Amino acid sequence: MGRQRGARVALLLGLICLVPTMMGVERPPGLGDVRDVRTWSYPDYTRVVVELTREVRLPRSGLIRLAANSRAGRPDRLYLDVPGIWVGRRYEEGIEVGDGLLDGVRLGQNTLQNSRLVIDLERYDHHRLFTLPSPARIVVDVYGERTAAPGDASGRLPTELRRVHTVVVDPGHGGRDPGATGIGGLREKDVNLAIAKKLGTHLEARGFEVVLTRESDRTLSLEERTAVAESSGGDVFISIHANASRRTQTRGIETYTLDANHERHSLDVAARENGVPAARLDPLQRALAKLQVGELASHSERLASLVHENMIRGAHRRDKSLPDLGLKKGPFYVLFMSSMSSVLVETGFVTNQRDANLLRSAQYQTELAKQIADGVDRYREQIESGAQPSARLAKGALRVRRNDGNPR
Repeated sequence: MGRQRGARVALLLGLICLVPTMMGVERPPGLGDVRDVRTWSYPDYTRVVVELTREVRLPRSGLIRLAANSRAGRPDRLYLDVPGIWVGRRYEEGIEVGDGLLDGVRLGQNTLQNSRLVIDLERYDHHRLFTLPSPARIVVDVYGERTAAPGDASGRLPTELRRVHTVVVDPGHGGRDPGATGIGGLREKDVNLAIAKKLGTHLEARGFEVVLTRESDRTLSLEERTAVAESSGGDVFISIHANASRRTQTRGIETYTLDANHERHSLDVAARENGVPAARLDPLQRALAKLQVGELASHSERLASLVHENMIRGAHRRDKSLPDLGLKKGPFYVLFMSSMSSVLVETGFVTNQRDANLLRSAQYQTELAKQIADGVDRYREQIESGAQPSARLAKGALRVRRNDGNPR
């Protein structure tokens, strides 16, 4: 008991060291604040999100790992100094996690100008750190093997053995965020939700378990969307969107996967769907360049090729002149933050009269949903049979690389 009490006292003292005495000290002007601290526990990692009132430039050193100090009662931990942010004493008691990977999260005022984020670890293998704008957030994903064996607590199997069973369908935008508004006031958020609901029905008819990130017209942040996806244990993530262009004659269907070396014209699409100016995507590009997508990227490309091929086939039954804008790659936050095979489909242009007429049609929405579901079903067959991509699919993947110019 004495040893445990001593450890607690030492831990408390260590925490107090992060919070200088505020008695008689005024807050310096011009600092940002911490709006919220949130955590999500997924099968393979735990995500920590610190939401701020302003964007910050993190130190080059990034997160620093400190080994456990049993004498001082301090666990293995990661820490990050955050410049220009005032925390004060709001989080001095810390946030308990206790999920077998993280013990807890602490925030304190390290200096009058800097705050410090401390993540106390139970297990650790590696981590990734990145920032997101609008709202400003610091995101830390900590990976490692939890105290429970893989698959025991979560029911998920290692990637190489995983069956394709759960599909997360994400209707883009919603609520206060209408997305693009087109001909006759056609709103992207409404088109997305209608197609997503129909897609869910067709996927369930094929034996998939379906999770919709939203089932009504409500506001969801990109962070919340991926939180729903990851907590569901999904195997496939499909984000449904409709496109827009200043050129009203531009029309067609295109499908995106995530990649750091995306073509320049995709920045405008990504900026609109991410809700930030294209110029603000540069930090994300740098983060993507460091992200090892590996096998996950190849699975996503296979999924995208099958889904896109089916969508074009179905769309041409209604309008043979509809352009096939191809498979593309871009910096979409909703794909970047997901750890499963993921695609984003742009089902047409609400700003084009002919596309808008199609997208308003319940029959056309149903046709697109059916074809996307068939594409996911073909993907499942290939993955579970261990089949290699067909010659037709390989040709489609080559088309991704050749489609670097703007086809519009």
